[in-house]
Amino acid sequence: MSFDQEIILVAISAYIVGTLALLNFLLTRSEIAKRIGVPLAVLGCAAQFYELAYRGTTTHIWPLTNLYGSLTLFAAMSVLIFLGFAFRYQLWFMGGFVLGLAACFSAYSLTWDVGYLPAVPALQSYWIKIHVPLVISAYASFLVAFVSSLLYLIKFYGERALAAESVSLQPATAGGPALGSARPRAIIVGDAPNLERAAAGGNTLALWLATLPTLPTLDIITYRIVALGLPLLSLGIITGAWWAKEAWGAYWQWDPKETAALFSWVIYLLYLHLHTRNTWRGLNCAWLAALGFISIIFCYLGVNIWVSGLHSYKT
Repeated sequence: MSFDQEIILVAISAYIVGTLALLNFLLTRSEIAKRIGVPLAVLGCAAQFYELAYRGTTTHIWPLTNLYGSLTLFAAMSVLIFLGFAFRYQLWFMGGFVLGLAACFSAYSLTWDVGYLPAVPALQSYWIKIHVPLVISAYASFLVAFVSSLLYLIKFYGERALAAESVSLQPATAGGPALGSARPRAIIVGDAPNLERAAAGGNTLALWLATLPTLPTLDIITYRIVALGLPLLSLGIITGAWWAKEAWGAYWQWDPKETAALFSWVIYLLYLHLHTRNTWRGLNCAWLAALGFISIIFCYLGVNIWVSGLHSYKT
């Protein structure tokens, strides 16, 4: 096993333990779990960036010319973007999902390690140092947005289930003093009446859902992350077109990768547009963000691996 693979294993190990710690924080709001998970997230992210730098400086080959390096950057950028938003908006409850996905993609990257091979002629361009980081950073942003939209959907349908059961709650549980005395310290106040009453009555699902931010807050979090990812993807598509002109003689050839990227771009553009409409904001946009990430995974891995084209890793 090479040294850079050992570094990746350190990152994967940090992500796995960090996943368990931050999932524990999500469920229990244990400060100890957060204090364990956050440094491990930083460690895993730093290790992956170090591995990319180490491989590039020791081999003098740009490390993003294959899927191994690409997936490494994807996982590292996903965690880095998560950390940036989490430090700003206290989003540590999302960390278990983000680190878990980062661990999975990092482990999968090891199956694509083909050693230190020089890039094919079409990839030996300065554009690879601009286009690929932009696109991968966009993909990473959409992964984090996917996690926040997933939590929105979990909370929305959890509240709907509680609303359906609200007829069985005792009216007395809605009283002010009883609610205040029953609410755990970490509960977010003012979320939804049914959720408040169920939490006051000791409903386990309600007690957990009440620790999450409100649905409007989760919606805004997703919006802000998508608002970061879409400009990055737009720049990635534009620089990719310039690179294609240089390498293949045309800005756009409707290659499967180009088509899939354009489809994903349209989805997220629709998301930002429809988020301005009250009838779409919230649940519909959360589903659209989730669908967008599925399209990103198809564009990133499905097209590159299973579909023959100019961007295929198996040609």
